[in-house]
Amino acid sequence: MNIYIQLENIIRELDGKLLIAVLAASRGHEVIISDTESIEKGIKRGFLAPGIFHTKSLTPGINKISYLKDIIKKNNLVTSLDEEGGLIRDNYSKFLKERYSETTVKNASAIFCYGANDSKALKKFFSKYSSKIHKTGSPRIDLWQRYFLKYWELPKKFSKNPFLLVVSNMSYANFAKPFKTLIDTQIKNGLYKFKPSMFRETFLTASDQFKTTLSFIEAIKYLANNNKGYDIVLRPHQNEDVESWKIFLEGVPNVYVYRKGSITGWINNSFAVMHNGCTTALEATVSKKPLLTYIPNKQNLFGNNLPNKLGYKIKTKNQLLSKVNYLFKTMKTKRKTNMVKHLPKIVVKKIHIDKKELAAKKIIKQWEKLSKNKSDFMESNNWLSFKLLLKMMKINGIRNKIFKDLFTKKINIKSTSYKFPPFEADDINMRINKLKKILKIKKNLKCKLLSDKTILIKPS
Repeated sequence: MNIYIQLENIIRELDGKLLIAVLAASRGHEVIISDTESIEKGIKRGFLAPGIFHTKSLTPGINKISYLKDIIKKNNLVTSLDEEGGLIRDNYSKFLKERYSETTVKNASAIFCYGANDSKALKKFFSKYSSKIHKTGSPRIDLWQRYFLKYWELPKKFSKNPFLLVVSNMSYANFAKPFKTLIDTQIKNGLYKFKPSMFRETFLTASDQFKTTLSFIEAIKYLANNNKGYDIVLRPHQNEDVESWKIFLEGVPNVYVYRKGSITGWINNSFAVMHNGCTTALEATVSKKPLLTYIPNKQNLFGNNLPNKLGYKIKTKNQLLSKVNYLFKTMKTKRKTNMVKHLPKIVVKKIHIDKKELAAKKIIKQWEKLSKNKSDFMESNNWLSFKLLLKMMKINGIRNKIFKDLFTKKINIKSTSYKFPPFEADDINMRINKLKKILKIKKNLKCKLLSDKTILIKPS
């Protein structure tokens, strides 16, 4: 079976999608992981044969609806697991309107869910299509479990000192591009038509995040100047400008700003995690890592309150210093902290974890059911033409970048997307080999980079 997996954000999504690709390839399927444009054009031009197109969301944007319809016209089936997942939402009423519509749900052949909450909400809201909705869990959350502990590593040059991980979720206040770009994207995606209040909420959220950013800077400086021998790692959200944080924290001792690699490795290797309003709170909770929820200011979270209900709730710098130093001391003496043995109910309802079967495997089994009577899903792809297409797309991208930069008198051919830096063959092969070893896969698999944005994984 041909499987095409859309990838938008490497830092957040790659490892989970490699997990499902490796498992699928070990069951005899050919899998492509790539950006939307590459897969879409390959399918439209007939270079990629019919198969399963797995997308990161079913948002009701005009462009999204258009290209999904084009993909379906070419005899492909569309499935989705929303990367946002509504995990930080207190309820799903707004989330469903923002991320789904009657049209997108109708066009999908299967919708996979993180847990009981989102599957129940989707089945109620789109009752006509309830048979398409499956509570599988997520491959990303598969990788949070101790079973995959050996998969995660830190950058080799990173300090060996114990560290507190501070996770920033200030992407509206510290967006990687100008704030107007965020608004413009929301307008072009038609989000304000489905939710007019989102325009105002975006500005209010940015305002709150500026205040919280200042509080985090002050707290980090306070901890750094009064700590008991640990480092502090600030991990920006994938949509944030990393350089801004480096400027904000310049000259502060034993503080490092890193965004390389998945956040899971940083969580597993830290002695505690500090956050405000971040999905990382759920991951730290699942990983049984001490969690510090720092809430120095009153905030308008617009229903995204769940993360701040988890962990130790802290309001002042003095309380924060005391708790961090206590956790560091207990870590050094190898004493256990008072972490609960069982996950909180609000987390259990959000996240489905099946100890007997990975979410990735559940999803693959649903794909296999969908493809049971689809003989054309086994047709071979035209790899030569597809690779030539990818090369032409890259050349055109560089040419367009040069023409654009000529107007600003600044040429930078090496400039890359902050969400999608180029793949590196050695890095991808290392990750795949680790997954094979952990999953005890003995079948030989072939991994090939068809371009710096496209991975092919198949049985060899």
